[in-house]
Amino acid sequence: MLSREDFVFTIGYDGPAAVVDNQAKKKYGKLSTRDLAEKGLFRAAYSSALYSKDLGELKFVAEAYKRLGGHSPAGLSESDVSKPDLSEAEISALNRLFGVFPVDVNRSISL
Repeated sequence: MLSREDFVFTIGYDGPAAVVDNQAKKKYGKLSTRDLAEKGLFRAAYSSALYSKDLGELKFVAEAYKRLGGHSPAGLSESDVSKPDLSEAEISALNRLFGVFPVDVNRSISL
């Protein structure tokens, strides 16, 4: 399994290996999900929340993104984001929005 930092800054895959943005990882790798979202790094923040498997963090990223654009993320209504939990369909919509999906790889390549 990839480390949190490698997963958060994965930019693609080369066969069975994740390709990691090493510069971003060095600069932002130690930031929390909340810190990443507050810096506007929503893809990284969403990846961090997905890696942690914490629905509260996923919800925080969705709400922060909503506040930024004045609308809910694709596939989510205003009432969905204000609910206490996100459904599997809503998480799937967020996966598509941010282009992040849990993938089981054990190796990374740093660029």
